Amino acid sequence: MKKFLVAVVLATATAAFAQTDATQQQGATQGAPQQKTIKDPAEYNSYITATGLTDPTQKAAALEAFVQQYPNSVVKEDAMAAAMAAYQQAGNLAKSADVAARVLQTNPNNVPAIAVSVYTKRQQAVNTNNVAMMNEAGDLAVRGITALQTWTKPEGVSDADFQKQKAGLSTIFNGAAGASAMQKKDYPSAQKYLRDAVAGNPTSPDDTYSLALAYLTPKPNTDENTVNGLWFIARALNLVAGNAVAEKQIGDYGLRTYKRFHGSDEGWQQLVAQAKTLPMPPAGFTIAKYVPPSPADQARDMIAKTPVEKMEFADWIFILTSGNQQAADQVWNALKGKALRFQGQVIDATKATVQMAVTADGIEAKRPEVQVTMAAPLKVAPVVGSNFQVQAVPDSYQATPAPAAAPGTTPAAPGFLMKMIDGEQIGAKPAPATKKPVAKKPVPRKK
Repeated sequence: MKKFLVAVVLATATAAFAQTDATQQQGATQGAPQQKTIKDPAEYNSYITATGLTDPTQKAAALEAFVQQYPNSVVKEDAMAAAMAAYQQAGNLAKSADVAARVLQTNPNNVPAIAVSVYTKRQQAVNTNNVAMMNEAGDLAVRGITALQTWTKPEGVSDADFQKQKAGLSTIFNGAAGASAMQKKDYPSAQKYLRDAVAGNPTSPDDTYSLALAYLTPKPNTDENTVNGLWFIARALNLVAGNAVAEKQIGDYGLRTYKRFHGSDEGWQQLVAQAKTLPMPPAGFTIAKYVPPSPADQARDMIAKTPVEKMEFADWIFILTSGNQQAADQVWNALKGKALRFQGQVIDATKATVQMAVTADGIEAKRPEVQVTMAAPLKVAPVVGSNFQVQAVPDSYQATPAPAAAPGTTPAAPGFLMKMIDGEQIGAKPAPATKKPVAKKPVPRKK
């Protein structure tokens, strides 16, 4: 990714300047119409000397010196752009970025200078986790996308080369704009920008993985987003091949997301293989979404597989609230009037009545699911939050099925309360027996 960006910026800035520089010189010597003409011979000679140097470091220094000596020159912007390109050729990206910033002060829409600034700021933001700098890179990138639409082809550059330069710069701008949008959690914009960036540079693991996250992160999400995200996560997994850490991170996340959406891992390896050679999902690409059986269907299957008396209390509650009346009647007919031994967590209690939660969900929500009326008042009411073992007889129940949940949200708990009678605490110590007073023998009277 980094090498690609540097190569694009360097080639574009250098090519753009090279053609402009040739035009400047022709205008300076011939005074061609609509060309910038350097009228001062000393200024002209200084400019020609600087641009004629072959060593990039010397050339950049000479062009900067020219700008300092002639700050109002008609070729000031061109000289700075040439210095920016020369510093890139010399491998001095920090100096190139510094000159690019000064070029933008002269012309905020100078496309190569925007590209250099965007690239530099994005790299620094990533390396230092600098949120503000990433936003700066994103804002500049959006400006670059707009400026690129009206950027005119320099003379002497072929249409094919110019389109290649524009495509490369578009990739740089869209990648930075997408990264900034992701940071702001503007997922629709991130999807748009990053998809264009990946189309321009399909071998970039960074932009491809970010694009996958742009599709998979929104909550709640759409099936279309998830399908797109799974394609690009599979594509990113191929692009990091050989990097064990990245392969595990991306592979685990991708497989987990795929199984949650599809219902199993069937087809995951085929998707990874398909995405290896195709940067973008083919037309009509889709992944079958797993649709879980309804509570009513699950209740029917539970009844068919397990006898009621061998089920857990949580299973009984699920079936009684499933909306499957036939299954609920079968469970209730098996339970009603029969003494059941169980334990639960006390939610509320008096000496006569104990309310308990008997399932993990009920305990977590501190929601009573069973109300036991004791056969005889307890000596001491159980403490709220304590475990209470009891034997009691089901007498009636109230059940309201859970309402349908919106996509991406946690389903609400069903309303349920079973009322039980003839409760007897299990494990309670019996009261000590009361001893009868020992009768004393009468004391004989003296005669």
